[in-house]
Amino acid sequence: MSENTLRVPVWIHRTLVPLILLAVTPPAVFVFWYVNTALKGSFQAFIEICLQNGFFATLFKIWIPLALGSKEAWTIIAVFAAFELLLMKLVPGKPAYGPVTPKGNTPVYRANGPACFAITLLAYFLCAYPLNLFSPSILFDQLGPLLGALNVSALGLCLFLYFKGIFKPSSSDSGVTGNPIFDYYWGTELYPRIFGWDVKQFTNCRFGMMLWPILLLSYAAKQHELFGLSDSMTIAVLLQLFYVGKFFFWETGYLRSLDIMHDRAGFMICWGCLVWVPCIYTSATLYLVYHPNHLGMPLASLIFALGTLSVGINYLADRQRQMVRAKKGDCLVWGKKPHLIQANYMTLGGEKKESILLASGWWGLARHFHYIPELLATFFWTVPALFVNFSPYFYLLFLTCLLLDRAWRHDKRCLDKYGPYWEEYCQKVPYKLIPFIY
Repeated sequence: MSENTLRVPVWIHRTLVPLILLAVTPPAVFVFWYVNTALKGSFQAFIEICLQNGFFATLFKIWIPLALGSKEAWTIIAVFAAFELLLMKLVPGKPAYGPVTPKGNTPVYRANGPACFAITLLAYFLCAYPLNLFSPSILFDQLGPLLGALNVSALGLCLFLYFKGIFKPSSSDSGVTGNPIFDYYWGTELYPRIFGWDVKQFTNCRFGMMLWPILLLSYAAKQHELFGLSDSMTIAVLLQLFYVGKFFFWETGYLRSLDIMHDRAGFMICWGCLVWVPCIYTSATLYLVYHPNHLGMPLASLIFALGTLSVGINYLADRQRQMVRAKKGDCLVWGKKPHLIQANYMTLGGEKKESILLASGWWGLARHFHYIPELLATFFWTVPALFVNFSPYFYLLFLTCLLLDRAWRHDKRCLDKYGPYWEEYCQKVPYKLIPFIY
């Protein structure tokens, strides 16, 4: 095999894939907004318009009026961002420590996610209803301009972070590959901080994930204004509020996940959480605004119960691993002593470290079993849209691909990090995702 042949996969990974995603995803969010609001979720109608007028002409007609947002949209973003930044600093919380980085740094956070989540929801409700400072459907009404303003600000932030990581990094976990396209896409710093605020905690958790439930409430308010509130919208919103609330109760665990401890603060993570999450992750509920399906009490109750169970299992699985690591295995898992593998590894600085691999409980069923209830939860808050159009199911398809890729990347990183200990774990837990199948 020639040297050039060996270089092709690296070139594809480091240049071609980032270029495609940088070119496709920003306009894609405007297409999804347009399809779900102007075309009521019909991609077929969008394709017909593109065939008639041309794809790029149609895209520019949608995108250009929204590209720079609006005064109202920029005001909403500024107020919301400032509010969440203040909550990060002012709401009390215990210190939470992330994993030791490859270069020996330990990130420190304030664990106040659940309180900030509750305060945010309460503030939205009080401002929209008793105080009447804005319409409860304001985010739906301004969603197109909001996506434009979010896109511009997120792309600018990623450019700022690119140069910050080169010239003034917050820690030694920084650097460049020499490929500016990949460095902008992936990032140049692992844990950038600006005036004491952790950038990734803000973009991933306190902006993207916090905006998600507020958008849902605005969509529900819009449907109520137009048609009255349907049971399908109620189920979808409640299940997602439960899921996002679960996320903030587990936020300290998320801050030790692959997204945070490996992926740097670049376009993939920061733009994704600031723009892609608010648009795509809420798209099934956005679709429901103009589709007030009435399911009836028996079917609605069944979907809600199964969705709640899925979110609960996802939380219990994540909490189980977090508890075992916090107590260093001195606890019970499903009523028994946990089966552990003590894995040794070395940091890039040559320091010896030890970690615990849990091979029982939920983590004895499959190495990434917790992704299954997460996908099921997504299905159950999407299925109230029924099966008229594909649009509401795009997020479920995207999430499936994302989690499969994450499972593969996680296994590869663990093999590189733990070596024979990971091979031993894989022998004890042979299934990657679905017990007894895959």
